[in-house]
Amino acid sequence: MDKSILIIISNYDFNEAEYLVPKNIFEENNIIVKIASLDGGKCYGSKGLVVEADLSVAKANVLDFDAVVFVGGNGVELYFDNIKTLDLVKEFNYAGKPIGAICFAPAVLAKAGILKGKRATVWNGAVSKIELAGATYTAEKVTVDKNIITANGPTAADEFAKKIVEMV
Repeated sequence: MDKSILIIISNYDFNEAEYLVPKNIFEENNIIVKIASLDGGKCYGSKGLVVEADLSVAKANVLDFDAVVFVGGNGVELYFDNIKTLDLVKEFNYAGKPIGAICFAPAVLAKAGILKGKRATVWNGAVSKIELAGATYTAEKVTVDKNIITANGPTAADEFAKKIVEMV
């Protein structure tokens, strides 16, 4: 059966390397990739890349995907207080499916409450966000704790994506 991963990017200012590197690695491993954003439609990367989202976060269904991956960049802050997004994270976690978040994006997982008692890494400017949510900050490039895979930034994108492929 075909495997599929939902990549969630922000509508503006997402980190392009953290999007492109995992997407390419997933596709090289014959994994179907769908892109979601808060509103669907066009999404603008921090360096000018334009990506057309396949769906909005509100339309994403955990049953349709084997994993979810959140891409970092400043735009990810839009998701911190978005109930649909936080509920989606909780649904993936409840289902025991892999949840990936890179750079600033582990803060979304923290806001969803799924990092409590877990080991995680994050971009160094957001360490307090995951620690306040009860996570143990590892300072590693990539940290795996059960079904949660976190990475600290674009230099970790390759290793991050390969860990997700292993888990899917």
